[in-house]
Amino acid sequence: MPSPVHRGKLAYKFLFWFLLISLAPIVVVGFNLISISRDALKNQSLHNQESAAVGFANMTWNYITTYKNILSDAARQSESIAAPREKSDDLRAALAREAQFLDRIMQTHAAFLELSWVDLGGRELLRKGRFLGPSPPMRSFLNEASFQVALQRGEYVGTLERFQGLYPTLALAVPILDSRTRPPKTLGVLTGKISLNGLSTMLNQEFPEGRLREAAVVSSDGFLVAHSNPHVIFRPEAKLAKEITDVVLTQTSDKGGGEIRLSDGKKLLGAFAGVKDLGWVVYVQEPIESAYEAVPEMTSKTLWVLVWVIAVTILLSLAVAGHITQPIRLLRQAADRLSQGQFEDIPEMATTNDEIGDLAQTFLQMSESLREKTGELIHAKEELEKFTRHLERRVDARTRELKAAQDELIKKERLAAIGQMASVVGHEIRNPLAVINNSTYFIKTKLAADSAGIDPKITKHISIIESEIKQANGIINEILTFSRERPLKPVVLAVNNFLEEILAIHPFPSHIQVVREFDPRNPVLHIDPDEMRQAVRNLIGNAVEVMPQGGALKIMTEVLEGRWARISVKDSGPGIPADVLERIFAPFFTTKARGTGLGLAVVRKVVDRHQGKVDVETEIGKGSTFKIYLPLSAPGGGVEAGAAQPQAESKVL
Repeated sequence: MPSPVHRGKLAYKFLFWFLLISLAPIVVVGFNLISISRDALKNQSLHNQESAAVGFANMTWNYITTYKNILSDAARQSESIAAPREKSDDLRAALAREAQFLDRIMQTHAAFLELSWVDLGGRELLRKGRFLGPSPPMRSFLNEASFQVALQRGEYVGTLERFQGLYPTLALAVPILDSRTRPPKTLGVLTGKISLNGLSTMLNQEFPEGRLREAAVVSSDGFLVAHSNPHVIFRPEAKLAKEITDVVLTQTSDKGGGEIRLSDGKKLLGAFAGVKDLGWVVYVQEPIESAYEAVPEMTSKTLWVLVWVIAVTILLSLAVAGHITQPIRLLRQAADRLSQGQFEDIPEMATTNDEIGDLAQTFLQMSESLREKTGELIHAKEELEKFTRHLERRVDARTRELKAAQDELIKKERLAAIGQMASVVGHEIRNPLAVINNSTYFIKTKLAADSAGIDPKITKHISIIESEIKQANGIINEILTFSRERPLKPVVLAVNNFLEEILAIHPFPSHIQVVREFDPRNPVLHIDPDEMRQAVRNLIGNAVEVMPQGGALKIMTEVLEGRWARISVKDSGPGIPADVLERIFAPFFTTKARGTGLGLAVVRKVVDRHQGKVDVETEIGKGSTFKIYLPLSAPGGGVEAGAAQPQAESKVL
């Protein structure tokens, strides 16, 4: 007779499962509550920081607007220098009165560091500053952005710099108008530089030095405009950490926040808000530990609750286990007697109205139930075989799809390898080309010194070398443009104005007639101007090349269905043959004697990256029309979602 197998006591198992069932939810809920509390504390801290950032963004905008309005009021009240001369008044006396007026402004408003009166010719007639000598040199503002923008737009706000290498300043400019004429006549421009130290002072009052929370104002190019810590803002190279500016200055929303990890491993909670019309960002931060100060106390209380629950559960589990296992022990003794053939000496068992009472009846029904279950298992096996066959068919279909995807991936990897090779080859070829170009320039210089004895063939061959160098550089640029991959930098712009800028600077030959047919609605697009400019130039360049004897180049824009803008480039060349048309957008395919075959491939790549479509219509002997379809910009500045692709197909007539 085999020795009995020793199994664990049922009471202990009940105790284990009761503890598991009762404690597991409490542990999960407790730690979830701690996690939720951490998130709530973090979100509340971020909300407070975001509110502070938004508030100070408005305060910053009001600060700049206040001094801009002061400068505008000063321009309106400024005494005319040109008018007294018409009345035979002395210009020096008029300038003296104007100097007194500017002195009063600077005495009243300490933030003004410098004021200048500039006439319409861009000449500085009067200059006042806090750190200038008695007779400071006059400057020319004719080519300065502040002068040009103030005359064109009525005001100028920009040009951040550090005064004396330390103090951040901002340049302002407004036109000076003679109110005695109708309409008012522009007499000149009043420019000024204001100190931005006031912003740092206000930040320091809101976020005093020594506290964990800090705040700063930074421009779109990383210039630190203001900071709550004066020791930071007055450094010559004052700036925020690169990890912070990389996050804050790349956001597309007006405000937001989240965690930022620094290079030293520290974590910060940071929030930002954009300053209206200035392109600046207000940034508020605090260590992430300060937001979680209440978490250790919550964790301690949760652990004490777990200890009490464990003690109570053990006592209750022992009582319940004893009550449940008593009838089971009697049933086990009866089963042992039956296994030994002792049918008469079966312990008496109380029949209870529960699962244990039903256990005895289950023995008698076992065989019938087993037979029924066997039939069900056979049926289940047949169903399983049918399902297996169906699954095999599905696997075969998915395998074919995966193979197609793998082929596409291999194609992309090959293109990536070509891109890497192009970068290396372009770099290695450009260096010798630069040396050749410099050598050619040196030879021309030496030959120019002895112009009387120059052989015309030498001059001709030097010109050929220079032309070939230019051609080689163009090929390298085209290959690198196709192979490089960079993130899009889309901006919102009007397509008619964008095309006018391209046409204005493109070197069209004299035998090409350029015709514009622009949609008067001037559709607005959300595109990367650099990439789209390259695509349009490629189409224009191809159109010019197919008309060597002259012809008409037509540039057209049109709005389709209120959702799409179409840019068309039409030439009057010979057209594209049908056998060539299918491959014109393939990389490295060309019908020219010289060329890389990447011009139209770059066009398709750029348009695809903008979620658009490029197509071509051609008629042999009459010319071709390349059409670019791009989604119109949504009211918020983005691309409209869900816009269906335009229905257009390539065709040859």
